[in-house]
Amino acid sequence: MDAADLAFAGIARQAELIAAGEVSSRELVQLYLDRIERYDKQLNAYKTVFAERALLEADQADARRGAGGTRPLLGVPIAIKDDTDIAGEVTSYGTRAAERVASADQEVVRRLREVGAIVLGKTNVPELTLWPFTETPTFGITRNPWNLEHTPGGSSGGSGAAVAAGLAGAALGSDGLGSIRIPSSFCGLFGIKPSRHRISLAPHTEQLYGWHGLAVYGPIARNVRDAALFLDLTAQTPPAQGSFVEAAARGGGAGGRAPDPLRIAFSTKPILPQPIDARVLRAHEQTVELLRSLGHDLVERDPDYPPWLGPHLIARYLRGAYESATDIGHVERMERRSRHIVRAGELVGEAGISRAVASEATLNARVGRVLSDFDALLLPCTARPALRIGEFEGRGMVATMFGGTRVIPFLGTWNATGQPAVSIPTGFTDDADHLPLAVQLVGRPDDEATLLSIAGQVEAERPWEQHRPPGFS
Repeated sequence: MDAADLAFAGIARQAELIAAGEVSSRELVQLYLDRIERYDKQLNAYKTVFAERALLEADQADARRGAGGTRPLLGVPIAIKDDTDIAGEVTSYGTRAAERVASADQEVVRRLREVGAIVLGKTNVPELTLWPFTETPTFGITRNPWNLEHTPGGSSGGSGAAVAAGLAGAALGSDGLGSIRIPSSFCGLFGIKPSRHRISLAPHTEQLYGWHGLAVYGPIARNVRDAALFLDLTAQTPPAQGSFVEAAARGGGAGGRAPDPLRIAFSTKPILPQPIDARVLRAHEQTVELLRSLGHDLVERDPDYPPWLGPHLIARYLRGAYESATDIGHVERMERRSRHIVRAGELVGEAGISRAVASEATLNARVGRVLSDFDALLLPCTARPALRIGEFEGRGMVATMFGGTRVIPFLGTWNATGQPAVSIPTGFTDDADHLPLAVQLVGRPDDEATLLSIAGQVEAERPWEQHRPPGFS
């Protein structure tokens, strides 16, 4: 396997190669460090790279393997989004206001280290993880490796760019209103927003940095098996049966049998009326036809979005931003539009957020009704392909917030309900921009397994992993 093939092999295959002695952890870590040195000047995916520490941990992993030690990700490098604590490092959240050094690894990082993973570095985010693009005055512009004039998305934009460009085998993201699914969609990757509580937020809580239940952690990966493995190894609660890797294999993406025929609803209705890019609609239609050809029963059925859904999401988003910002401190150092977001969140108040959270059960019953009759729901992922860099440069809070929400009208609902959702690559635009396209699949509460089995089947029929951004392979 040549160096580029190894860099794009993904974490499951890399773990197999290390375990078999076909490559050492040091060789793999050095390969990624060399690629970061070569390519990240163009992309700005990483905020911080832990080169010396990663090489030391690689040597330790090789020694452990040489002594007969085994762990699922022993010696495999990954990247961590910079809204997640790593001991001894400032968690910056994309802002120069942050000063506090983390005293310990966050629980999800601890779990990854426990199974042998090596952290290459921390990836860039928009300030306070607020936006569907990753551009800040403090840490610069993060670019999409498929087209450097476009964003990889946000808020896990650095994680998406790193994995797409072969600067990490997989990366941790977080998703409060689409922040795993947006960069996965924009970068041609597979991403999972797990069910709420699947991966621990500790020491954070749903109230503090969890946007009052909207935000979860999850993987951004090159293929379904890698994401399923990442989820198995970080989950604090396992699936009801078997493992997530086994569920992915049932789809055929990892050599298993195809899942039994399922009833899948499909819809292109956004939460509020707005135009959807024709290329996005075409990708959705093609996926409907593919799933039908595989024997599934596809029925058009729109979720029943209540008219108060938008205000519900905005209240949790604004109040979550306010509480995160006040905990970070030095709000006066933040961008102007971030300061305005924080002020708006303060105005939501305790009473406003209490009302929003209390209405969640009603929301779940209403929009979740579609999944009482179906095994999954197929939607577009984003309303358009990747934004151009600077599209929201200089805009204020209101223009950025409402302009951004028009990019993601299919995503935030499922954060509010806590249901799992995945972004599945569907190909590329057939124009000069050549941007990735994707669909979203939403599951019943706690049923990531069905989504993984369907995604694995789609991947087996329409592989995407072999696609690499020009100039990075």
